Amino acid sequence: MHPRLAADLAELPELLEAAQRHAVAFLDGLAEAPVVPEVPARRAVPLPEEAVGLSGALRDFAARWEPGMSASAGPRYLGFVTGGATPAALAGDWLTAAVDQNATSSLDATGQHLERETVGWLRQLFGLSEDHEGALVSGATMANTVGLAIAREWLGERRGVSPAEAGVAALGAVRVLSGSPHSSVAKGLSVLGLGRAALRTVATLPGREAVDPVALEAELRDADGPCIVVANAGTVNTVDFDDLRALAALRDRYGCWLHVDAAFGAFASLSPDHAHLTDGLDLADSVCVDLHKWLNVPYDSAVQFTRRRDLQARVFQNAAVYLGAVGAEPDLVHLTPENSHRLRALSAWFTLRAYGRAGHREIVERNVACARTLGSAIEKIEGLRLLAPVRLNVVCFTLADGPTPERLAALADRLTAEVFMTPTRYAGQPALRAAFSNWRTTDEDVQRVARALEHAVRAG
Repeated sequence: MHPRLAADLAELPELLEAAQRHAVAFLDGLAEAPVVPEVPARRAVPLPEEAVGLSGALRDFAARWEPGMSASAGPRYLGFVTGGATPAALAGDWLTAAVDQNATSSLDATGQHLERETVGWLRQLFGLSEDHEGALVSGATMANTVGLAIAREWLGERRGVSPAEAGVAALGAVRVLSGSPHSSVAKGLSVLGLGRAALRTVATLPGREAVDPVALEAELRDADGPCIVVANAGTVNTVDFDDLRALAALRDRYGCWLHVDAAFGAFASLSPDHAHLTDGLDLADSVCVDLHKWLNVPYDSAVQFTRRRDLQARVFQNAAVYLGAVGAEPDLVHLTPENSHRLRALSAWFTLRAYGRAGHREIVERNVACARTLGSAIEKIEGLRLLAPVRLNVVCFTLADGPTPERLAALADRLTAEVFMTPTRYAGQPALRAAFSNWRTTDEDVQRVARALEHAVRAG
């Protein structure tokens, strides 16, 4: 063993305590740290030849990289619907690295059993029936892609072929319909060989991002064969929800596959005041939920559900003998694109076990209240205009006069010490969006954001 590696092993408890102190200091500073610090890009250095050990690497990280780290785990990072990591989720993630399990095989099964229990808890959290089975993946993009891959196999089943075996050419033309699809849907279609051109955007309801069921029915009626419908349970800009029950009825009438992108909107089901938004989610054929958003577990973590695990295993089965047969209860290796993955379920298990449904409901309801408070504040700030009602946890707004992408980017840049928001376009207009999903965010943070916005608008 290399002498430095041996020394680190001998001093591991002390070194891990040093790393812990460093992590705690970083987290303690989140509330006052610049949300996105202004630092120059670091010039790359050659691969080190000599060993410096863990303590030397920690010092180098603190000097070279930590100053540029954003406060994305903090309370005023309102871009990308990024949650932080609850204390329990953080502990679970540390332990994930410590136990270093590959949770995909029944030949070494404890990690797989833990993931299945976690998926079962998540199914209950979102009000899904036991007809839905699931697995953890890296994020909403992969959860959507897995759902679309199962839908692709379903299309083949309707046409008497298996694209998993024969290739996508055996399917012929495919039509995918959605009102306001997330960009990851087109990406997934590209990866799956169905093509971005297969995605057809359907008219939405007036002043909404929710699909018009009448327009969707017209598309289904005119379709040449079965289609895939991608519904939204929470759109990016305004957190709008499709009428999932109406879409399920169209699915039953016209024989299409119904996939629901509920990346963060599924969490509305935790709140009695907003659970009606997800009514009908259980009727979907496949569902995507992102966990490193509103469950507040570390990146990267999401869950996908489907009623057709048999088709899922047909797509993702692995033929290697040493990995085991597919069987009636497929190992996780046969259910996702990954042959191996870290025990990402442990972070979710820890936060669900630590805080339960009630604790996570409180996070959701507090974030929704914060979004509404900011929306009300924006309506009172001269020079700003709210573009859509605050339906859940996202505030979409723009400049009252002459909004351009350049002016909004300049406004966002002036705010980065206090708050991070992302640009978007809604109803043809350039805009900014503030997305609340962090467990730390309080009304005090919202007041700071509102003051910063008012000052930045006046200064601009």
